[in-house]
Amino acid sequence: MSLVDVPVRYDLAQSTCPPLRVGDLLEADELTSIALGYGRSHGGAELRALIAAEAGVGAQDVLVTVGAVSAMFLLAQDRCGPADHVVVVAPCFPPARAVPEGLGARVETVQLRFEGGYRLPVAALADVLTTGTRLVSLASPQNPSGVSFTAQELDELLALVADRAPDAVVLVDETYRASTYGQDLPARSAAGLSERVVTCASVSKAHGAPGLRIGWLTTSDPMLHQRLSNAKSVSTSSCSTVDEALAAAVLRRGAEILAPRAQRLGAALDELARWVQDHPVGYVPPDAGAVCCLRLDPDVVPDDAVAAFYRALAERDVRVAPGSWFGEDDRVFRVGFGHLAPADFTEALSRVSDALTAHSRSSTDAGSPG
Repeated sequence: MSLVDVPVRYDLAQSTCPPLRVGDLLEADELTSIALGYGRSHGGAELRALIAAEAGVGAQDVLVTVGAVSAMFLLAQDRCGPADHVVVVAPCFPPARAVPEGLGARVETVQLRFEGGYRLPVAALADVLTTGTRLVSLASPQNPSGVSFTAQELDELLALVADRAPDAVVLVDETYRASTYGQDLPARSAAGLSERVVTCASVSKAHGAPGLRIGWLTTSDPMLHQRLSNAKSVSTSSCSTVDEALAAAVLRRGAEILAPRAQRLGAALDELARWVQDHPVGYVPPDAGAVCCLRLDPDVVPDDAVAAFYRALAERDVRVAPGSWFGEDDRVFRVGFGHLAPADFTEALSRVSDALTAHSRSSTDAGSPG
C-alpha cells in the first residue's frame, strides 16, 4: 500500500514491537557453528518441543512453517478447492481470506465491529455455517483490536461448528497471544481443544523477530498433520536451519525476552487509556498484542472532517491505520503502541491531539463565519 511506502516520523500504524538483533540471541561462535544443510520437513526437534511446551500439546502436533502465513496456506490448500465454503471472521490477516479465494473457494465473511466490542458473533456464524463449510478462520487476539475470545466463546463456536459444519476445521491465529501487559500471563492456547482446531503463530509479533520468517501450526489430528507435512515437503521442503536455530534461541529465552516487552506495552497502554479519557474518541481495550482500535466521536468530529483529520496527521508526520485497511469505516482507526520508543509515543499522541483539536466540531464552529 502506498500509505505505508512513505515513511513518517511517528508511525502509530505499526503492529509490532521493536525487533530483536541476532547478537541478542547467540554468540558469534554459536552462529558460525550452525550447519547449512537441509532441515527436517516438519521442523527441528528442539524447536518443535519448545513450541509444544508453550502451547500445551505434544511435539508431534507441531509443524514448523515459513511464518504463520505459510501455515495458513498449507491448511487452506488441504481444505479448500473450487466451490468449497469457507467462513472468515474479520478483521483478519489478509491472507486468511485471499488464499482460500485464490484456491477457488467461496469465502463468506462475518465482520466484527467496533460497536460490538469485536466480540465473537456466534448467532451470525450460525447463519452462515453449512454442511459444505470446510474451514472456519479467526484470530485471537485479533489484529486490529487486540481483543481475545473467551474460552466460553470458543467452546460455543466449536459446538456450533460440530452441529452445523461437521466437516469443517477451525483455524485460530494466535500470533499475538504471547504479547501481554505488565504481569499478565498469556491466555491458554486453543491448541488441543479439539482435533477440529488448528492454531498458527510465529515469533514475528510478540517476540520481535519477523525477519526470521519462522511460524508454526498445531493440530492434534495425526492424519491432517501428516498431509500438511507432506504438502510442506513438496513446496518449501524445509525452513532455513539458521532461522530455526535462532527461533529456538528466541523461545528458549522467551520469558527474558517477553517480560520487558510486557512492561513496555503495559505502560504504553496505560498512557493511551489516560489519553483517551481526555479526547473525543471511543476505545475498545485490548486483551493482548501491540494494537487496539479507537473511534472518532461523531458528536465532536463531523463526517466531513474525518478525511481532514487523516490529512492533519500526515502534516504532523504521524500515521495511524484507518479503518478502511481492515473493513471498518475510517472513523475507526488502529493505534500501535508497541513500536515507538516511550518518548516518541508520547509525542505522537500529542500530535494526534493537535489533529483532533483542529478538526473537532467546536474548532470548526469557531472558525465559521457568523
